Amino acid sequence: MGWSIRKKLIIFLLAATVLPFGSSIAITYYQTTTSLNNRFVSTNHELIEKGEEELTVYLDDVAQMSTVLYRYTPFMNVMRDGISQDFITNQEEVRRALAYLFNSRPEIEQMHLYIDKGKDSYTNYHSRISGRGKYENIFSHPYYARLHHSSDFSVIQPPHEIYSYNHQSVIPNSQKKDVLSFHNILLDVPSDRFLGFLSIDINLSKISAIAGRLFTKDIEDLYIMDENGTIIYASKEKEIGKKNNENWFKHVKQRPKEGKSVEWKDKQFSGVIVYERFSAPYKDWYIVKRIPYAVLYQGARQTALINIVIGLITLVVVLFATMVISFKLTAPIKVLIANMKKVEKGEFEADFDSLGNDEIGMLGRHFKRMIDQINELILREYKLELENKSSQLRVLQSQINPHFLYNAFQSIGTLALKMKAVPVYSLLTSLSNIMRYSMNMKEDIVPFDKELKHVKAYLSLQKQRFDEQLDFHLNVEKAVEEILVPKMILQPIVENCFKHGFDQQVEKAVIHINASLNCEDIICISVLDNGIGVTDEQLESIHQELFQGGTLEGTQRESIGLKNIYDRLQIYYGTEAAMSVHGVKEGGFTVTIQIPRVMQKEVEHS
Repeated sequence: MGWSIRKKLIIFLLAATVLPFGSSIAITYYQTTTSLNNRFVSTNHELIEKGEEELTVYLDDVAQMSTVLYRYTPFMNVMRDGISQDFITNQEEVRRALAYLFNSRPEIEQMHLYIDKGKDSYTNYHSRISGRGKYENIFSHPYYARLHHSSDFSVIQPPHEIYSYNHQSVIPNSQKKDVLSFHNILLDVPSDRFLGFLSIDINLSKISAIAGRLFTKDIEDLYIMDENGTIIYASKEKEIGKKNNENWFKHVKQRPKEGKSVEWKDKQFSGVIVYERFSAPYKDWYIVKRIPYAVLYQGARQTALINIVIGLITLVVVLFATMVISFKLTAPIKVLIANMKKVEKGEFEADFDSLGNDEIGMLGRHFKRMIDQINELILREYKLELENKSSQLRVLQSQINPHFLYNAFQSIGTLALKMKAVPVYSLLTSLSNIMRYSMNMKEDIVPFDKELKHVKAYLSLQKQRFDEQLDFHLNVEKAVEEILVPKMILQPIVENCFKHGFDQQVEKAVIHINASLNCEDIICISVLDNGIGVTDEQLESIHQELFQGGTLEGTQRESIGLKNIYDRLQIYYGTEAAMSVHGVKEGGFTVTIQIPRVMQKEVEHS
């Protein structure tokens, strides 16, 4: 960034008052460093206080996970009576409890359950639950022994490389990572009879995420230590899990509880240390943030040096400098004010390219970015509302009387049953479901399962028409069925198969509908047919009309075709949605849709 407003004002004041610039620089430097120091301590202490509160809540949440099991009566009965009494049923209860707890938090790497009745042991590593194992020497584990002989219900083992409990988890060397272990004792409440242990190993991703918001990487240092001085987290990853024996930490622990910061200087570090002691139950834990003087006072030192040089020059060219500075300060502000007045009148457009590289220039860039975002949101919301209203209008224009139609279908269906025409009744039911789904204006977003049922009803009607000349196959993963998607994205594609793909040249029409969820949480939907296909020229034309604007050839404005589906996907998902079409003149046409599992929140509608 170029000259700041602050520097320009300092130069102007020095020239206007003709003060001895040397003393002015000294005073400015002293006040700046003092202000920076005080502001740094105050701001960062508040920051690490909030970080400490967030970490405490997180650690408590993990430590209290075992309490959920006390509310699960079948599991507690297993803990009291042991696995062997009803092995199959009891083991299933154990597996169900371990799977439930493991899936409750993504950072859980491994869980270990020990049942004292029968000395049985189970582990759950990466959702793989082990078989039953005996753990006779359970108290050889130091943390289990510690829990058993203390009044604590939970104890935290500092970061360490993940290991297999009782040799029951298969952990490849490439998968071994540092974890934080929560060891919990399970008691038969209210009798306090010892039932077993539950250990939960979590990776440090959540703690790293919380700590990462508390310091600036490569500039500041952050440490989290437990009651023994073991480093739970450090900005330098190689120090995690080691014991902090540094003199500065010993000094911090000797400081009064009401203290916030201390200045420190030795061969390794010279700067300000801000610290905070954790509240109960981690009252002897510390969170410490360090910033070197070189970084803290860098701006002040640069300011002092520049002011010395500028002060000498501005004493010579005082009048010229004052005019230039005044113009440069006021001109961009006037431009910004004029544009703000345009925005107040509803004209969301900025008529300037740049206001400079200082703070006002930065303000101008943020102002333009804000206008662009407002315009984008207005456009997207307008397009979405327009699309919904258009869909409603099309349905209303073609709507006779839904209640009359439903009652008529019901009457005809009843008559068909009386006449023992069950296929007629089935077809009427499918048609009724199609109309009810299409005319329902209350839902813009539906589970994929509903969309699939709508297509099945449509294909059932077509099956009655084509009989043996039509066959269709649905291959949909279970995980996709409950995912919310925009309404009417499948049936129009299937309808195109009949309108454009099948004619008398096709002996037997076959349609394949596939839907799956890949490892990147992307839903892949494809509709394939064995129709007459398209030529290269036709495929190129479809690509241009679909992705570059316009209306597809042969479609009506009242229909909901490929272009309509693509536009709505762009509204709901933006650039995260993709559609592709493939076909060959020898026969066959494929439409593929790729959308994220979760749509953008700002355009979601229920």
